[in-house]
Amino acid sequence: MSTMKRYEFWFITGSQHLYGPETLKQVAEHSQIIAKGFDASSLLPCSVVYKPVVTTPDQITQIVKEANYDDKCAGIITWMHTFSPSKMWINGFELLQKPYCHLHTQFNRQIPNEGIDMDFMNLNQSAHGDREHGFIGTRLRMPRKVVAGYWEDEDVQAKIGSWMRTAVGVMVSKNLKVMRFGDNMRQVAVTEGDKVEAQKKFGWQVNTMAVGDLVKEINAVTDAQVDALIKEYQEKYIMNTDNLDAVRYQAKEEIAIKKMLDEAGCGAYTNTFEDLYGMEQLPGLASQRLMEAGYGYGGEGDWKVSALTHIMKQMSEGLEGGTAFMEDYTYDLTKGNELSLGAHMLEVCPTLAADKPRIEVHPLGIGGKSDPARLVFEGHPGKAIVVSLVDMGGRFRMIVQDVEAVKPIYEMPNLPVARVMWKAFPDLKTGAECWILAGGAHHTVFSYTVTAEQMQDFAEIMDIEFVHITKDTTVEGLKQLLFLQDIAWKLK
Repeated sequence: MSTMKRYEFWFITGSQHLYGPETLKQVAEHSQIIAKGFDASSLLPCSVVYKPVVTTPDQITQIVKEANYDDKCAGIITWMHTFSPSKMWINGFELLQKPYCHLHTQFNRQIPNEGIDMDFMNLNQSAHGDREHGFIGTRLRMPRKVVAGYWEDEDVQAKIGSWMRTAVGVMVSKNLKVMRFGDNMRQVAVTEGDKVEAQKKFGWQVNTMAVGDLVKEINAVTDAQVDALIKEYQEKYIMNTDNLDAVRYQAKEEIAIKKMLDEAGCGAYTNTFEDLYGMEQLPGLASQRLMEAGYGYGGEGDWKVSALTHIMKQMSEGLEGGTAFMEDYTYDLTKGNELSLGAHMLEVCPTLAADKPRIEVHPLGIGGKSDPARLVFEGHPGKAIVVSLVDMGGRFRMIVQDVEAVKPIYEMPNLPVARVMWKAFPDLKTGAECWILAGGAHHTVFSYTVTAEQMQDFAEIMDIEFVHITKDTTVEGLKQLLFLQDIAWKLK
């Protein structure tokens, strides 16, 4: 089952008994129509389940408890058809552990000129019912998504659908296990982090498995298993090498790593070129293939970016564009057309590819192992984001930068890796200064499909700091923002 279809969202309408049973009956009927409309919408990736109208504090508390302990429920969507006194929601909201969207809409699009009377007003009073409801969310300092507009409009449904993807990412995160083969690259600072705090905040269980155990699994892979995977490679990619032994070894690594990940229930993993004892090659093609299948990956033991890669891949399931582990590698500083070249030694996911990737075998200058097979390709043009998660000591900070990928301006025939070239906003120099001031890592998740708004929603739900570098960002403005946020987070 796909990740999106695994989850559902509960549509909960609030009211009260003041208006009588006939009004409550209409509230329920209208709520069911909206919930069914959402459930049938192609703009919402997950199912929407109507829940009975809640009118008392006990009902609200009970449905929140049920949502918390239902593994299929990825979040709740609330709407106040009438006035629902917000003190009724306090106990329930204090218990809520799932993502929360407050929909501010009304059942009817227009005011009926001749049909409007006090009965109509008593029934259709979202305009102030949702304001009362919104106050208590603000008063309780609740992380929530507020979506306002007519429920049948595409922009409203698209905004809810986008938030749903974030909420699913939160659910994936809360259940994520990350497997580390060996430790981090020696002496590197930004790949370090507090794993206890990460599990508390994000739910990630990050643990190490011995490289020797992986070698044992690699050696146990059969020729028949390799033959089947090689056939898949030949159908899906251009085989641009005669060194089939190197390709076959990558197939062994892919099969072995996948087996260990699946047996442990892990959605992401890391390795490092400094810890490959007993292996013939650093996994290149193998890691690219596993990312293409949805697993998260982080080079040099970077478990934070590995986890984030998996989460963002699940958030973007079913959308075109691609999401991948990335690294800022080098710049082209042609005046007026400054560009970044993103790549890695081997491991960039082929979901970014503009054309059919090529399997090639080339020497690798570090690691001291045999020449590894890898997929070589160019990324396609398009708007994208790069995302970094860093441990600031006492808190996590997520940094997102808007970029626009372009067709690489050079052929680079001697660069034997996958590559993406992009224009950074507001420009390379300002953007790089802001990124460095914010403490952004050299490892990122690059995505054509996940949006900055979705990642901001994720950060708010997870209660972590968020920094967004946009076309309008200035160095002075960012310095002030970082200073104020540093004070605010220290006071939390």
